[in-house]
Amino acid sequence: MKILFIHQNFPGQYKHLAPALAEAGHDCIALTLRVKDTTNWKGVDVRPYTLPKRDGQKLHPWLLDLDTKVTRGEACYRAARALRDQGYKPDIILAHPGWGESMFLRDLWPRARLGLYCELYHEPGYPHLDFDPEFPSNDPESQPLRIRLKNLNNHLHFPMAEAGISPTRFQADTFPAEFRDRITICHDGIDTAMSRPAPNVRLKLKGHTEYTRDDEIITFVNRNLEPYRGYHVFMRALPRLLKERPNARVIIIGGDEVSYGAQPPGGKTWKQIFREEVASQISAENWKRVHFLGRIPHADFTRILQLSRVHVYLTYPFVLSWSLMEAMACEAAIVASDTAPVREVITDDETGRMVDFFDGETLVDEVCELLEDAEARADLGRNARALMQSQYDLKTICLPRQIKWVTELMDLPLVV
Repeated sequence: MKILFIHQNFPGQYKHLAPALAEAGHDCIALTLRVKDTTNWKGVDVRPYTLPKRDGQKLHPWLLDLDTKVTRGEACYRAARALRDQGYKPDIILAHPGWGESMFLRDLWPRARLGLYCELYHEPGYPHLDFDPEFPSNDPESQPLRIRLKNLNNHLHFPMAEAGISPTRFQADTFPAEFRDRITICHDGIDTAMSRPAPNVRLKLKGHTEYTRDDEIITFVNRNLEPYRGYHVFMRALPRLLKERPNARVIIIGGDEVSYGAQPPGGKTWKQIFREEVASQISAENWKRVHFLGRIPHADFTRILQLSRVHVYLTYPFVLSWSLMEAMACEAAIVASDTAPVREVITDDETGRMVDFFDGETLVDEVCELLEDAEARADLGRNARALMQSQYDLKTICLPRQIKWVTELMDLPLVV
C-alpha cells in the first residue's frame, strides 16, 4: 500500500508505526515541517512543506486558533498537490489533525482512506476547564464558547475520516458520540525492553555526582515545568519533603517553555515563579540536593527512572504522559494525582499510590512512607511493570494492534 503520513513534527506519534509499515514493504511518505530537505528516515521518504509569510490580520481572538490551522492546512495541501501532480496517489492517509495540516487532503485524493490520530477533543466544562482554581478563566462564562470554536478543526476532519485511533480511553471519550464510535483505543506503546529495571545502574551527569541505586532518589518529570503537570504543587511540597528526608536527592526534569495552558506572567518561566516562591523556605544546604536537569537525552532519562525510588506524577485531567508509563515499566514506585487519565494505569496501592492533585501534604506523606518501606516499593514497582508488559508493551501489544488498525482501514467503506 501507499501510505502518506501527515505530522508537523514527524515522526511524533508515528515513531514506531511508520518504520514498521515501511519495513513490511509499504510505500511510506511523510509531509512535515520538521525537515528542510527531502530525506529518508528508517525507510520513510520524509518531505518538507513550508509555511508562507503572511501579513498581519485583524482577527477575532477566538478565531486565531482556526486561522493558524487553516494556514498550515493550505501549506500542506500545496505540498501534497505537488505530489499528486507527480502521479502520487496514496491508498491511506494517516494524520495527526491537531495542527490542521490534513484539512484539505481529501480534496486531492477523495478515494484515499483517512485515519486520524485523535489526541484530544476540547471539552467546554469542568474538569477540563477551570480544574485548578488558582488559574481561573478570565471570563468563565465565555470560555466554553471559545473552546467550542477551538474544536472547529476537529469537526472539519470528522466527516472526512473513516476511522480514528486514540492512545487512552480518557482521550477517546472526550470526542463526541458521532465520531467516538469510529475510534479504536490503542496506546502508542512503551518499549518495556528498554524501559526496564536495572539494579546496577549508575549515572554521572556533567556537573553532578554519580548516582546509584544506593542513593535515595525522588524524581519529577514534565516535558515543560508548568501547572498543567502539577509543577506548582510539587514545588510547594518540596520544602517539607527535603526536611523530612535529609538524605534524599530530588531530580526534576523538564524544559522552561509552555506545552499546555497559559503563558506565565511577568516575562518569567513557571519554573522561576514557583522556585522563587519556595526559595526562602529551603536552606542553602537543602537546595544542593535539588537538581534541575532541564531536558536530557532519552537514554539518560531512562537511567534516572531506573534510579528512582519514588517517582511523582501530577496532571490535570489531560493527556497522559509517556514519562509516567516509562517510569512504571522501570519498576519505579509511583505517587500520582487521583485524576481521570491517571486512573487508567494507576490503581491505588496496587500499581502506585494516589493523592488528591492539590494535596501537597498528603503527597509528602505518601512519598515518605514509601521511602521507608522497601517491600511496598518493590510490590508497587513489580505490579506497575507487569501492567505495562501485559497491556501497553510496544512490540507485543501496541504496535501489532496499530498495524492491524491500518490494514483494516482499507476494508472500511469510504465516508465521502
